[in-house]
Amino acid sequence: MTIKEEVLINASQYEIRVALIAQGRLQELYFEQSLSRGLVGNIFKAKVVRVLPGMQAAFVDLGLDKNGFLHARDILRLDHKDSQKIPSIEKLVRQGETVMVQVVKDPVGDKGASLTMHISIPSRNLVYLPYGKNIGISQQITNSEERKRLTNLLTDLQQKHQIKGGFIIRTSTESVINQQLDNDVNLLNKLWQSIQIDMKNAKKGSQIYEDLPLELRVMRDFMHLDIERVIIDSQDAFDKVCNFSDEFIPEMRHKLEKYDAEQPLFNKYEIEQEIDKSLDRKVLLESGSFLVIEQAEAMTTIDVNTGSYVGNKNDGETFLQTNLEAATEIARQLRIRNLGGIIVIDFINMQKGSHKKQVLLALESALSKDRVNIEITDMSPLGLVEITRRRVRQSLEQLMCEPCQVCDGKGTVKTIKTVCYEILREVMREDGQYKSRAYTIVAAPRVIDFLSDDKISGLDDLQKNIARPINLQVEKSYSQEQYDIILN
Repeated sequence: MTIKEEVLINASQYEIRVALIAQGRLQELYFEQSLSRGLVGNIFKAKVVRVLPGMQAAFVDLGLDKNGFLHARDILRLDHKDSQKIPSIEKLVRQGETVMVQVVKDPVGDKGASLTMHISIPSRNLVYLPYGKNIGISQQITNSEERKRLTNLLTDLQQKHQIKGGFIIRTSTESVINQQLDNDVNLLNKLWQSIQIDMKNAKKGSQIYEDLPLELRVMRDFMHLDIERVIIDSQDAFDKVCNFSDEFIPEMRHKLEKYDAEQPLFNKYEIEQEIDKSLDRKVLLESGSFLVIEQAEAMTTIDVNTGSYVGNKNDGETFLQTNLEAATEIARQLRIRNLGGIIVIDFINMQKGSHKKQVLLALESALSKDRVNIEITDMSPLGLVEITRRRVRQSLEQLMCEPCQVCDGKGTVKTIKTVCYEILREVMREDGQYKSRAYTIVAAPRVIDFLSDDKISGLDDLQKNIARPINLQVEKSYSQEQYDIILN
């Protein structure tokens, strides 16, 4: 049975948010803020500013705050196209050289954008590869006759429009009429000619092609027959989406709905609540078990716990059912939170090999729904499974949050006792260097309260030891770790 899906588009002048709903639950979430639109898919006329032979890479000036990163494997090798071995980076690009590059991964943290010179330009039904040679076709199109029809049709259209390069036939292309594919090839041909002209005329370090805004990318990339309806709460966005649909996918026009109710769209479908939950470390499961998701720079770890779930048979069955439920929810959380890179899942350890196989199969099945490329390892003897999920854009946490100003992003703060003893050591150091007549400690209320208790803080003993008075002063605006020592 095919699962019907709904797309919700919440649009404002400062932000576009898109939610994909299936079986009444949030499955995917996408954000695009007007002040920080993603760069993936955009094409730049750039300048090579530094070549790094030791890394087989180059830094490239895009005209942005941070230089982009271009690896040797992502550089066009027109003179080495039949060679499997990647030549030295110094043979591929030179410092000061002008190159056309496309962003494949947004800047994250201190890292600039990841780039490629293998340009790809998507349309509704096709992806055009100007420097490619072959025609590929989506594996989700399984009918052999349809695959043959589309491949032959595209080959004829390439000759008709005299367009060189390669193509990928997308899943949405299945059963399209000839004219639709003809329109796509013609559009991509004109677009590529325009990009080439802009490449010649634009200044170095400038953008020459920008991908569609989020609400139109959704229509281009996500719309298929299983989408039951698209609900949009902004008149401007609704008009844009309707115009796009009329031109490129008129068969989907009847599925577009304008939302006019007083209750905000994302509140009605409880998306706001889901977003808040997706920023928490702990994810509760229906059975009473839970996940703990820890996102770090190098990797993300997911720990599976039974919690209050005790099962109704034996511990082996309890662990199996918990892990099966967790596998499905983990795949959903990866999509909603947009977690990428290395992900290590610590399932509850199971003794039976058949149970481990069931959990791994359930995880693979749940991950197969992901639009992002994923690789998965076998389960280790300790129940660990490693996943690599392609990181393209910022995660939900990176997009919506920033490091805590109190703990500096560590997730913890020093205890009151630790801070107080640190202050006392600092007073001793200051006294050894300056021999002031007296000292005033300025700190947060809880720190001052601890220091005021002579029996546990040791402040009285320190005053006797240095033979100088130490005064205490509360500063309510100070964080727990913040303090000053004033020499009087």
